[in-house]
Amino acid sequence: MEIERINENTVKFYLSYIDIEERGFTREEVWYNRDKSEELFWEMMDEINDETEFEIEGPLWIQVHAMNNGIEVTVTRAQMPADGDDMEMPFGMDDPRKMFQQDSAIFGKADTLPDEVNDEPEEWTSDMFVFTDFEELISMSRELSNYTVHTSLYQFEEKYYLYVEYDEDSDDARKTDFCSVMTEHGALSNVTIHRLEEYGHVIMESDVFDTIQTYFG
Repeated sequence: MEIERINENTVKFYLSYIDIEERGFTREEVWYNRDKSEELFWEMMDEINDETEFEIEGPLWIQVHAMNNGIEVTVTRAQMPADGDDMEMPFGMDDPRKMFQQDSAIFGKADTLPDEVNDEPEEWTSDMFVFTDFEELISMSRELSNYTVHTSLYQFEEKYYLYVEYDEDSDDARKTDFCSVMTEHGALSNVTIHRLEEYGHVIMESDVFDTIQTYFG
């Protein structure tokens, strides 16, 4: 899980579906089982409190964004106006991915999520992985010769980002196995390919594993 403290009242965290499964939940439970999703939410908030001292005080605004390999959640403590006026939302009114519970934080409550969020998560077609050491990429490439994926490698903010696109005939079980190998050396990232194309440096445009094996194997 990646945690980012935005300001005094707002924290953002990114949770991959592999992270969710390692905690004993499924992606279906996150979106459609109120009790399970609420349980996961409070586990995450306890962990966030331990790491960032972000304490739950009063009502919360919760913004949930579905991604192809996980979920991004922004949590903001609502500021209670002293004069009794309505509270101002921290997210724009034109954003359909927002939810507010006046007396509790409920994450993934199916009967209150907007339609856009309440749909199935988007098709799993790609992943982004981040590595702090190029040596991890060398070690990893030796273990992935049996997987057919399309890859490109970028450098951004002193880290290495591997973008992976899966073949159309790859099933979720195969993708999960691939991700398990990858996350033994690196981590899933919510940095988008568009951001890397604009701000990052291309190291290898394609065939990353074969190229690494050719020059470093």
